[in-house]
Amino acid sequence: MVPDENADDPMTATVATDDTPPSEDPKPQKVRSGRRALLEWVIIVVLAVVVSLVMRAYVLQTFFIPSGSMEPTLLVGDRVMVSKISLDFGSIHRGDILVFKAPKSASICGPNEPEDFVKRVIGLPGDHLSSKGNTIYVNNKPLKITWTHYEPLGKAIGNVTVPKNSYFMMGDNYPDSCDSRYWGSVPRSDVIGRVFVRIWPLSRIGFI
Repeated sequence: MVPDENADDPMTATVATDDTPPSEDPKPQKVRSGRRALLEWVIIVVLAVVVSLVMRAYVLQTFFIPSGSMEPTLLVGDRVMVSKISLDFGSIHRGDILVFKAPKSASICGPNEPEDFVKRVIGLPGDHLSSKGNTIYVNNKPLKITWTHYEPLGKAIGNVTVPKNSYFMMGDNYPDSCDSRYWGSVPRSDVIGRVFVRIWPLSRIGFI
């Protein structure tokens, strides 16, 4: 074999004839895009959870009606929305439906009472309440009942004066409601919020 005499000649060295630049590996770019998308989703989920917790704690919350004490206004199985913020920027009125923490003395109603109660405001702070027959008296005047309810009254209301910053609560199902007639008035600090709309079942959706 005859050696190439020009093999070591730099003037005759072979050069590449392909002018196409080497292609970049797309994988690192895709990895970066995937990580960014994952991070964005994590941020969205965290924000959604935070907003939900804030809404539940300070603005709105849903509650399930477990008993018939508020019939015919609220039936067993109804779900209602409760406004918490309305209590901070407004006042409580007679006739409002409130959700509140069950009083400790509510154990008189039975061992399986829920942690939260829903009843209607009958007496405001300072009101004097009594009853005769099926008539409720507020400050010696018959109560004007503009909401649906069941009679007879059942347990009578003794001569009660509602304490300061407290409310006398009753269920609309008067003869079958364990309420302030049994365990006294509810302090405002125990009030969770005001019921303003029924959201379930669909056939009964509406403002209250």
